[in-house]
Amino acid sequence: MSWLDQVKWNEDGLAPVITQEVGTNQVLTLAWMNRASLQLTLETGHAVYWSRSRQKLWHKGEQSGHQQLVKSIRLDCDNDALLLHV
Repeated sequence: MSWLDQVKWNEDGLAPVITQEVGTNQVLTLAWMNRASLQLTLETGHAVYWSRSRQKLWHKGEQSGHQQLVKSIRLDCDNDALLLHV
């Protein structure tokens, strides 16, 4: 079983993601991921989210240049939400 198979995706195939800055623990964003965006995040080490408004993958920093380098990814106790430390 893949780590991705442990995530309990909602009916739209998404899971909420809280992103915190390492060191300060400042919450940076609440976003959403689908399986493809989580897979890309794991492969690249850069945060990739699912944009519900644009209905496409959103590579954080693709326009602003402010990329989020992922230090860790954790699942909550119910496996239906993610925590990214960047």
